[in-house]
Amino acid sequence: MQNFTEIHFFEMILRTTIAFIAILILARVIGKKQISQFTFFHYATGITFGSIAAEISSKADGAYWDGITGLVWWTVLTMFVSYITLRSKKIRVLIDDKPMILIKNGVIMDTALKKSRLHEDELTMLLREQSIFSLDEVHYAIFETNGELSVLKKPAYSSATKEDAKADVSIPPYVPTEIISNGKIISESLKEVGLTEEWVMTKLRKKKVQKLEDVYFAQVLENGSLYISLRNDGGKTSN
Repeated sequence: MQNFTEIHFFEMILRTTIAFIAILILARVIGKKQISQFTFFHYATGITFGSIAAEISSKADGAYWDGITGLVWWTVLTMFVSYITLRSKKIRVLIDDKPMILIKNGVIMDTALKKSRLHEDELTMLLREQSIFSLDEVHYAIFETNGELSVLKKPAYSSATKEDAKADVSIPPYVPTEIISNGKIISESLKEVGLTEEWVMTKLRKKKVQKLEDVYFAQVLENGSLYISLRNDGGKTSN
C-alpha cells in the first residue's frame, strides 16, 4: 500500500512538472498577445489552457499524453486563428468583434449600448473606473474588444499638457533603466543606454559611494542623472 502511494505521489509530481513545462513553452510560442488577453477569444483560450493543464496534473487515471496532445493542438488552433485574423479584417471582426462607439459628441448612443449588451449603470461604472463621474465631461467613449472603455474628454475637461503650459517638451535623452542590481552592474542595460562602467563609477564617487557592492539598486533617469538606493541603510540619493 505504501509503495502504491509513493508511486502515485511521484507520478503526480511528474505529470504536473511536464504540464508546467508544456504551458511555459506553448505560452512562449503563442506570444505576448495571448497573455495580455486583448479580446474575448484570447481570454477564453487562456482559461482553456489552464483547464487542460489542471486536468493533466490532477487526473491520475486519465490518459496523460491525450492531455498533452490536446494542449498542443489547442495551441496550433490558436496560432492558426491568430494568423487568419491578421490576414483578413472580416474574419478578425467575426472572431474578435470590433470597437463600439458608446458616446459620440457627448451623446449616448443607445443603439450601440444595446448591441454591446450594456445598460446605463454599467456605462457610468466604466466611466467612474477612469475617475469620470459626470457624463458631461465625455466627448467620445469607445467600448473596446477586451471589454475596457477608452474615453476622449471634452477639451474643457482634458488635462493640461506641458505644451499647453509652455513647458519644456524636448525629448529626454534616456529611458529610465536599471543599471545596478544587488551590487552588480547590468552590462546589457548600460549598452542599451549607451553608457559605460566608468561613467557609473564616476557618478557613484560623486555621491561618496566607494564600493559598488554598497549599492542595492541604481537607475539612470530620463535627464541622465542617477537614482541610487544603498544596501541595508535604506538611503536614497540621486545625482
